[in-house]
Amino acid sequence: MNYKYIVLLFVIIGFTQCSKKAADKAISEATVTKKVESFRSMAPNAGPARNVEIGDYSSFDLANGLKVIVVENHKLPIVSYQVSLLNPPLLEGNKVGFVSMTGDLIKTGTANRTKSQIDETIDFYGANLNTSSTGIFLSSLKKHSDPLMEIFTDILENPIFPQDEFEKAKNQVVSGLASQKTDPNSISSNVGNSVLYGKGHPYGEVQTELSTSNFTLDDCKNYYNTYFKPNNSYLIIVGDITVDEAKSKAEKYFSSWKSGTIPNYEYAQPAGPKGKKVAFAHKDGAVQSVIKVTYPVDLHPKSDDVLKATTMNQILGGGAFSGRLMQNLREDKAYTYGARSQLSSDPLVGAFSAGASVRNEVTDSSIYEILFEMERMVTEPVEAKALQLIKNSMAGSFARSLESPQTIARFAKNIYKYDLPKDYYGTYLSRLDEITPEDITAMAKKYIKPSDAYIVVVGNKDEVADKLLKYDSDGVIDFYGAYGEAVNYNAIALPEGTTAMTVIEDYINAIGGKEKLSKVTTLTTNGGMMLMGQEASLIIKVKSPNKYLNKMKMGDMIMQEQKCDGMKASISGMGQTEVFGKGDPQFDQIMEETTLFDQLNYKSEIYALELKGIEKLNGEDCYKIVVTKNDNKETQFYSIKTSLLVGSVVAEPEGDNPGQIISTNLSDYKEVNGIMLPFTMTIIGAAPFPLEMKMTSYEVNTDIPDSEFQIK
Repeated sequence: MNYKYIVLLFVIIGFTQCSKKAADKAISEATVTKKVESFRSMAPNAGPARNVEIGDYSSFDLANGLKVIVVENHKLPIVSYQVSLLNPPLLEGNKVGFVSMTGDLIKTGTANRTKSQIDETIDFYGANLNTSSTGIFLSSLKKHSDPLMEIFTDILENPIFPQDEFEKAKNQVVSGLASQKTDPNSISSNVGNSVLYGKGHPYGEVQTELSTSNFTLDDCKNYYNTYFKPNNSYLIIVGDITVDEAKSKAEKYFSSWKSGTIPNYEYAQPAGPKGKKVAFAHKDGAVQSVIKVTYPVDLHPKSDDVLKATTMNQILGGGAFSGRLMQNLREDKAYTYGARSQLSSDPLVGAFSAGASVRNEVTDSSIYEILFEMERMVTEPVEAKALQLIKNSMAGSFARSLESPQTIARFAKNIYKYDLPKDYYGTYLSRLDEITPEDITAMAKKYIKPSDAYIVVVGNKDEVADKLLKYDSDGVIDFYGAYGEAVNYNAIALPEGTTAMTVIEDYINAIGGKEKLSKVTTLTTNGGMMLMGQEASLIIKVKSPNKYLNKMKMGDMIMQEQKCDGMKASISGMGQTEVFGKGDPQFDQIMEETTLFDQLNYKSEIYALELKGIEKLNGEDCYKIVVTKNDNKETQFYSIKTSLLVGSVVAEPEGDNPGQIISTNLSDYKEVNGIMLPFTMTIIGAAPFPLEMKMTSYEVNTDIPDSEFQIK
């Protein structure tokens, strides 16, 4: 049974779509935009690097160990205060997430002020206040500094961590994690970090629903009490303030802050792979693959290699259009919209990565080209002219960054934090100008390792994985889940005699049997959900063989309505109505929803079914079946235990995000007139957060007059 989840997606997203005229206008605008982007892609000739004067800063220490950095900038009457912690990342174990949540909770109430009082005061003064697990930031007009600093230090020294705010924050995190499980870029990050650093390193830990459920409010309090200390912090003051004024403010508001003992942790340097290793994360229905070629590097911020290595990476893939990866994969091969690389320095462990998002059919070819460009970086010297263009671009970016006083403050903090030479940034341009093609080759040979890398791919394993065996040195691809956990797809064998049709037949029997289902002529579904902070109601009416109504409302306002009377179909919303006749793709799409129980027709030749095996969905063993109709694929999951349909995955063929993966989970089945129907439907991927629809009632075989489907 379809359960109308594809049309439900239409309802959720459809009311934001334009009419056909608006769509034509959008196409026209897109053509103009494309021409503009084409023009912009032609980079102007860069000028020679120029000397840049770096603003000065001052520093002093308070008796409690707080180091204060002051950057004067009197252009605007604004001052910012930032407390930044110095401790290295913490290994959170089976409680990953409590450190970041600590930062979110700090400003949710103090011993002297409630969260609402804090928020109201910040808004009243037009200030900006942010907290995180690594510190607190405040920016405001100078004349408001004193009352706001009272709040700043109250938050810093007296947070109370309300239990209700903790529970609320946890629920929000869990909701966000549910969406991340279907986001290919989030999955790529999780899997990449897991294989790159390992679970025993802070950078390799991944927050999950389980780790979130494991930590308590006491974990957050303990982190705050341990690390939020003046002798573990910098106070960075930037803006319309003198050094003497800054000293006075620091003494007044921060001298009472109590210091403490800070634990020191050391972590082993992650060992990179020996040979190439493919790490594949499967995503049902994916029509694109997210590729990341990555490995750890030993590159400390204090290293003399940093600037030369950064310049080398700019040539490979750090620049927008000039990078070799972009020129190859986008401009020459048209495999992707963007291909880039990153080379990061870090006091614990740096990393290299290069990647792109590409179509399924060119995934293996794209990996070849990425590895080819990495190898070419090592073996083929860069031309002096190309190097000079990159250096000119980097010099210009550096100069522009100095327009922000926050940049000067960041430079000052880095000099202290990483023990850099005092003139490290002052000599940036001269050191950049001295870089030679030979330096670039030396850096490539040291840091670019196409033969020893993890090749992380998030995509459709059924269409892509086998083609990547040639890139794995040991000929065995490792599979991972959304959170970087190892997955064994061969763990459970199919029972003998099980086919796609036997699974479908068991499902039909589980929800009531073919005879009962065939006698259903009308079905009305009533439900509701929270959408954009408001309660939305939904009613779907289907009358066999060809009539359909789908209406979403917020309050008394109809946000969208779809109809089909068998001869034509319509979509109404936001004051516009469009009507589609037979032969129009929109008509055909809405007509699809007039079928009450699709599975009854799966033996028809218009359907192709393929049983892909047994996989887990939300921890439950399920038969996985790919259903193809008119070249459109839908992956369905049927519970082995109950035979019920518990989930599906489709890739949207059209709309703003073609190829976007939409997952639907079905649960809470109940009997209605002898038929089992789901009362909870959760859609993931259609919005930045999961959309949960609760069915309030179903009506089976009630009379629905044809007038309800009439299209005017």
